[in-house]
Amino acid sequence: MVFILAATGSAVGLGNIWKFPYLAGEYGGGAFVLVYLLSIALIGIPVMMSEILIGRRGRQSPLNSLKSLVENEGARREWQWIGLVGILSALVTISFYSVIAGWALAYLVRTSAGVFVGVTHEGIDSIFSDLVSDPERLLAWHTIFMVMTTVVVARGVKSGLEQAVKFMMPMLLLLLVFLVVYGSTTGKLTDTFLFLFTPDFSQLSAAGMLEAMGHAFFTLSLGMGAIMIYGSYLPGEVSIGKATLLVAGMDTVIALLAGLAIFPIALANGLAVDSGPGLIFQTLPVAFGQMPDGVLFGALFFLLLVFAAWTSSISLLEPGVAWLVESLNMQRRRAAAWVGLSVWMLGIVTIMSFSSWSFEFEFAGETKHNGMFDIFNILTAGILLPLGGLAIALFCGWIMRRQSVADELGGKEGAGFELWYFVTRYITPLAVFVVFLRAIGVF
Repeated sequence: MVFILAATGSAVGLGNIWKFPYLAGEYGGGAFVLVYLLSIALIGIPVMMSEILIGRRGRQSPLNSLKSLVENEGARREWQWIGLVGILSALVTISFYSVIAGWALAYLVRTSAGVFVGVTHEGIDSIFSDLVSDPERLLAWHTIFMVMTTVVVARGVKSGLEQAVKFMMPMLLLLLVFLVVYGSTTGKLTDTFLFLFTPDFSQLSAAGMLEAMGHAFFTLSLGMGAIMIYGSYLPGEVSIGKATLLVAGMDTVIALLAGLAIFPIALANGLAVDSGPGLIFQTLPVAFGQMPDGVLFGALFFLLLVFAAWTSSISLLEPGVAWLVESLNMQRRRAAAWVGLSVWMLGIVTIMSFSSWSFEFEFAGETKHNGMFDIFNILTAGILLPLGGLAIALFCGWIMRRQSVADELGGKEGAGFELWYFVTRYITPLAVFVVFLRAIGVF
């Protein structure tokens, strides 16, 4: 159960509460959701099972697990770098993820203080612009969030990670259900159901389909070593297939609940559900500022966002810390401090990208405005994570001995195993490669 909570906490993050709703709103609702669910089945679940399998068979940090498996399977040494790429991707990701999580912390305080009461769209835009362009304030929130994350990881798997997810994941789900119930009182829940669960393929473009495929991959925290390190803690008697289905199912349910919580509030206040990335930080605060009890429910929403970001950031810090403990025999608290400090310093680059260090550049046919923040995002989400996921699928499907894979999945090669093995070898690598091509602008 702790593994399920931890892996779900890793998967559930800003992508579920922030990104999924605005993507669903932007790309037509039900049709996007349907493609997303199919992509979870064909991309997310096979890669997640492969990551957990590698982690449990290696029983070490991602880099050391891959080293051991490469030796045991008689594979080329180059395959071991999958683990290193995953660790580096996780650390770069958390460096800018922490800054965005800092926005959620700042909004939690502002909402609780009633700052958004009666504020117009222009007022919210001004508040948001003032926040992201002020390096000192961003640094303060980034520092608070990194301390929160580092303290949990420093306490270890049993005292830190386990205790944190036992508290935060039930709280996250409780807050989300509470907000869905509140959203149902707006009179727009039926409209939201129709929007999210009635496919209208005339509203879905090719770009929307590719976005759905990409988000299905990224929402499960794949390719960063987080799921692999959690897999190394998974007891041997637990079914990897069942555990993966539970994690993927809970992650998907939480993403859908987020849509059911957010869209009724937006629709009831006449706000656009297709407002893109600004839906959470620039659109919803207007609704919270105008609705009855908006201060309370707005604070609960941003508390939910903080919990989601916190559980994900813990999983991103864990692989690097585990590697230092194993390879350099470093005390866990010292390892967490060093990794946390390194990530915090890298986060300063992201903070400055919104002000004096900002610059524009073209990538994949789009103009990017936020300098190194956009580069970090492209490097991880667009390049390293898809390539890491592709390598993981190829390693399990083509490099590891079939018997080794079957043994780790329970020793039986029935219809379920054959289906997963076929999808992992042929369909998943092709789909992930398409996601990669989309990310770098080929499509």
